[in-house]
Amino acid sequence: MGHAGMAAAAVRYLRSVEAAPERAPVEALPRPELRCVGEDERAPVGQAEFRRVLGNFATGVAVVTAPPEGDTGSPAGFACQSFSSLSLDPPLVAFMVGRTSTTWPRIARAGVFCVNVLSAGQGELCRAFAVSGADKFAGVAYDASPVSGSPRLAGTLAWIDCTIHTVHTGGDHLIVVGRVEALGASDGDEAPLLFHKGRFV
Repeated sequence: MGHAGMAAAAVRYLRSVEAAPERAPVEALPRPELRCVGEDERAPVGQAEFRRVLGNFATGVAVVTAPPEGDTGSPAGFACQSFSSLSLDPPLVAFMVGRTSTTWPRIARAGVFCVNVLSAGQGELCRAFAVSGADKFAGVAYDASPVSGSPRLAGTLAWIDCTIHTVHTGGDHLIVVGRVEALGASDGDEAPLLFHKGRFV
């Protein structure tokens, strides 16, 4: 049966279901057997080749921030290019962070974070948040996001205020899932900051 025949059969089936007085409950498909990579298995590709090939996928760039610890602490933040929307119901987003990150433990302790989506003109801001050990917020304009109180950076395209929902392991990274509590976007039409093949574009 060709594509046209399959499409016609699908339409006939849907019409027959719609015409039925009572719809039968939809049964979930059986879960497939998953094969997980063992800890003792050699990586099939080298890290340099992995970076080279995956660098062809352009990503947006964001800064993930968390509120200060205590009354005298400073906020936390790091540059992130592995951010994504995840679910509409409930509203979830996700980002990936290296296990060796010194900023992540501070965000984890806060239990909340704000994702700041950077605009095309904020490359230097991104570089400032990509370094370790410096005062990343020196000279940076921001206010507190409405729910978590995490820094909401000035001039960004959008911000997403979140509570940590769950954390999963993923090789040398952690996959952090956040439940969206509030969000907003700028009214302008500035382009986003993109990262492609190791540089901003």
